[in-house]
Amino acid sequence: MSHLYENIEPTIIDDELVQKVLEEERTEGIEEIVRTEGFNLKDVKELQLSFRNILQIANLWQFENLTKLQLDNNIIEKIEGLESLVHLVWLDLSFNNIEVIEGLDTLIKLQDLSLYSNRISKIENLDTLQELQIFSIGKNNLTTLEDVVYFRRFKHLRTLNLAGNPLCDDERYMLYIVAYVPNLVYLDFKLVRDSTREEAVLQYQYHIEPLEQEEAEALAQLEDKQAKQRELEYHKTAFVEYLNGSFLFDSMFAEDTEAAKLACLPGVNDLLQTYREEFVSVCESLFNYGLKEHENREAEVSHFYEYLNEVLTANQQEGRKRVLEFENQSKKRLEEIHNATSYDIAESKRARYREDILQLSEALMGLEILITNQLEEILEEFKRNIAAVASTFMENVKGMMNQCRDLENHHHEKLMEISITTLEKSLKDELDVDLPAAVQRLLVDKNTIVNAVNTSHGTRLRSIDKRESDILSNIDHWQNSVTEKAREEHGFLHCNVPVNHTHGQDQRFQLGDDIFYTWKGITQNKQDSALFYAALQQHLHML
Repeated sequence: MSHLYENIEPTIIDDELVQKVLEEERTEGIEEIVRTEGFNLKDVKELQLSFRNILQIANLWQFENLTKLQLDNNIIEKIEGLESLVHLVWLDLSFNNIEVIEGLDTLIKLQDLSLYSNRISKIENLDTLQELQIFSIGKNNLTTLEDVVYFRRFKHLRTLNLAGNPLCDDERYMLYIVAYVPNLVYLDFKLVRDSTREEAVLQYQYHIEPLEQEEAEALAQLEDKQAKQRELEYHKTAFVEYLNGSFLFDSMFAEDTEAAKLACLPGVNDLLQTYREEFVSVCESLFNYGLKEHENREAEVSHFYEYLNEVLTANQQEGRKRVLEFENQSKKRLEEIHNATSYDIAESKRARYREDILQLSEALMGLEILITNQLEEILEEFKRNIAAVASTFMENVKGMMNQCRDLENHHHEKLMEISITTLEKSLKDELDVDLPAAVQRLLVDKNTIVNAVNTSHGTRLRSIDKRESDILSNIDHWQNSVTEKAREEHGFLHCNVPVNHTHGQDQRFQLGDDIFYTWKGITQNKQDSALFYAALQQHLHML
C-alpha cells in the first residue's frame, strides 16, 4: 500500500470533508439547507465525493435520505459503510481499487451502478439489487464469459457495460451476451440491433431453452414457497397455524423420549395409528373452526369501522346542512341591516341576526353532543361484541383441546394395558418377538415400565396444554389490541368533531359579538356588505 500511495495522501470521509464538499457545491437545494438550518445532512439528496483521495468509505450514515452518491476517482479498496443509505438510486464507484463486489445488500432501490475501472474479477453479491437498470463494470478483471449468465436475474437491466474486460476478447462475446441477457437494450453503450438479437437467438437457442426451463421451474418453486408462506401467515393470524395436519401429533411424540421405545411393544403400532387418525381429525376441526372464526372477527371489526364512518358522515353532513342554511339567509340579513332606514330598524335586524348565530351555534353544539354520545355507545357495543366473540372462541378451543386430552388419556390407558401385559409375558418368557435392548430394559419390573409410560403420557399432555395456552393467549392479545385501537380511534375522533362542546355560553355569545363588531367597524368605515360577508365567512370557520 505504501508503494501505491507514496505520492498520495489518503483521506477519510469525516465532518470536515463533508462540510467542505457541501460548501464547494452550493447547489440551490444545499444552499437553502445551509442558510436555514446549517448542515442538516438528513436533507441532502445528492453528494459528490469524487477526486478526494478517499481510501475508506465511512461516516455516511447521517445521509439517510441520500439518493445519489459519487465516489468515483478515489483510492477506495473496499465497498463498505453504505448500509444505511437505503434510498440510493444512483451510485458511482468507478476508478477506484475495489477487488470484490460486496456491501450493497441493503441498497434495494439502486437503479444505476458503476464499478467501471476497478480490479474486480468476479460478478457476485448483487442478488438484492432487483431494480438495477444500468450497470457499468467495464475495465475490470472479468475473464469468464459464462459468468455473465448471472445478469439474467435482473429483469429491469437494460444497459450493461463490460468493455475493457478480458472476457471481451472472446469471439463469442457479443452474441453470447445478447443471447443470455435478452432484455438488454444497450451493450457497451451501443444499441443492440434487432439483427444481432436474431442472430444470437438462432446461434444459442438450444443452450438457452434448457436454462429457461430451469429458471421457470425455479420461479415456480419460489412462487409456491411464497404462497405457502403467505398461507402460513394467514393461519397465524387465525391462531391455528400447523393444525391442518399431523404437526401437533408428530411434535408431541418428537418431544417424547420414551415413545419410540414403547412403540416397539406388540400391538402398539395399531394403537398409535388409531390414535393418530382421531387426534388429527380433531386438530383439523379446530383448524377449520379457527379460520371461520377469524373471518367472523375480521367482519366484526370491519363492521365497527364502517358503522363508525357512517355515523360520523351523517353527523358532519347535518352540520354542513345547518351552516349552509345559515349562509343562505345570512347575506339577506346583512343586506337588510345595511339598508335599514333607521337606527332602530338596524338594531332590530342586528338582534335577529345575533339570534340566528346563537341558534346555529346551539344546533352545532347539539350535533357534537349527539355524536359524542353515539361514539360512546358504538364503542361500548363494539367492546361487548368483541368480548363475546373472544369468549366463544376460547370456550370452543378449550372444548376441542379437551377432546385431544381425552384421546391422549384413552391412548395412555391402552398403552399401559399393553405394557403390563408385555411385562408379564416377558417375566414368564412367553414373548414370541425379539425386542431391542433399550425396550427390554424397560421390562425389568413393573415400576420401570409404568414410570416410562407415565412419563411419556405427561410429555404429550404438556404439549397439548402449551398449544392450548398459545391459542388462548393469542386471542386474548387480539381482544385487547383491537379494543385499545378502537378506544384510541374514538379519542381521536372525539377531539376532531366539527364543534368542540367545551365552548361555553359566553364564548358563543362572544362569537356573536365578534361578528357584530366586525359589521359595525365595516359600516362605520362606509364599506359595503360584501366585505362584511367575507369577514363573516372567516368567523363561521370558528364553528
